[in-house]
Amino acid sequence: MSEQTATAPVVRRVDDRHRYEILVDDHRAGLTAYRDRDGRRVFFHTEVDDAYAGRGLAAILVEQALTDVRASGLRIVPVCPYVARFLTEHREFADITDPVTPEVLTWLDARLGR
Repeated sequence: MSEQTATAPVVRRVDDRHRYEILVDDHRAGLTAYRDRDGRRVFFHTEVDDAYAGRGLAAILVEQALTDVRASGLRIVPVCPYVARFLTEHREFADITDPVTPEVLTWLDARLGR
């Protein structure tokens, strides 16, 4: 009997698509999308495919994305409800987190064409 061993999830930044992706066995399992503005990375959407639900992948994805934001010298603006909730539980990113303002929301809507 042989056991299948899954590889550890891998998070990568995909700049030309404005997102971070999490891969499981080389398949994209989820993403968190952003736009950059004035030294701030504005996160607006996070999703994990239903086939990968319940594995904690969203938390791994967001934590590694926020760690990358810190390493890049940027700040975080959590428009995405998942990212905002993650930040309330992970205060280690509080020093680089900015509030969501009406002005940021207007700018983001214009950038996304909504």
